[in-house]
Amino acid sequence: MIESYLLHIGILIAIYIILGVSLNLALGFTGLLNLGHVAFFGIGAYTSALLLKAGVSFIMAFFISGLIAAIFGFLLVLATRKLKGDYLALATLGFSFVIYSLMLNLTELTRGPLGIPGIPKPVIFGFKISGLLPYFIFVTILAVITVFLIYKIVKSPFGRLLQGVRDDEIGLKVLGKDTFKLKAKSMMLSAFFAGIAGSLFASYITYIDPSSFSLAEIILIFTIVIVGGIASIKGTIVATFIIILIPEALRFLYLPSTVLGPLRQIFYALILLGILLYRPKGLFGRIDLE
Repeated sequence: MIESYLLHIGILIAIYIILGVSLNLALGFTGLLNLGHVAFFGIGAYTSALLLKAGVSFIMAFFISGLIAAIFGFLLVLATRKLKGDYLALATLGFSFVIYSLMLNLTELTRGPLGIPGIPKPVIFGFKISGLLPYFIFVTILAVITVFLIYKIVKSPFGRLLQGVRDDEIGLKVLGKDTFKLKAKSMMLSAFFAGIAGSLFASYITYIDPSSFSLAEIILIFTIVIVGGIASIKGTIVATFIIILIPEALRFLYLPSTVLGPLRQIFYALILLGILLYRPKGLFGRIDLE
């Protein structure tokens, strides 16, 4: 029993590591204050669920989920290209609410609040990944690949240009660089990885509904990045373990669910406030976003 529980937590940690490092690519390394990352997560989950239910192979559904999320990432950058800072944050937050509303109201496609049940488990080259241990190994490998790819991106010349957008966008424009294209590429890459995280989440849980991609999830993902540190991949990984594991200890207090849910949210808020007050750059952060 305890082994199954630990494997379940491990799977969630791997998925949220993908979400966290992908958000940090746009937020930390490019300076895009994106509060709509959970929308890409939801888009990927719903795309994958619908395709798998339609009989499409998992590999196709997995990559299409990322591509659809990336397209929405480009559209978001296009729509907010003249916004910065708090205004960009509010616009992206509004985008997440729009996607949530579509999930809730497009009942013919998403089944609305009833959600989509019976999502098939991944089948790769004829092998069905159905047990907890195989799925844990599977998502852990994908999380490691994602971290490696994003690390390579931020250390590349392209990654240094992204950091130039964050640090001195006007100076980069003076040098003749198209900062809109750089922002678009960063957001599309960030959205792509969030989309594939959504695909993994949908196939693991086998049931999704709009409540899985609500404001609470926005707070959770954003807290992971802020606690770990802006522009720190290592910090995001460490913070994912902290944010996912510590509140899980509350389960052993045998509190009623009506108390446990709000208490977990209070716990996230206290961690976030503590970090902002006493360590504004996070555990391993190197910069402050204006």
